Amino acid sequence: MKLIIATVKPFRARAVLESLENIEILGGTVREVMGYGRQKSGLHRYLGSEYNTSFVPKVQLRLIIRDEDVAQALRCIAASAQTGRMGDGKILVLPCLDEFAAW
Repeated sequence: MKLIIATVKPFRARAVLESLENIEILGGTVREVMGYGRQKSGLHRYLGSEYNTSFVPKVQLRLIIRDEDVAQALRCIAASAQTGRMGDGKILVLPCLDEFAAW
């Protein structure tokens, strides 16, 4: 089994989950996170005030998937999360030992 951690833009999260419908996901979580990378910070306006944001909102998916489905899952995530702009996200694949996964 593998643990896939995918960090994507918030407006692409639903598309990523829909693309994974045909893959058996053994377990997973979805949560809102803040990211920092090459996008750097931005200057925003709210009610006439300017403020600087150092972190950018993202959505993180943590999925436990069987080894034979990992390649297909990675293709689905990359294809549905990619917008072609900077900050599309990151995908990490980590080993998940059977004896430590319980549900």
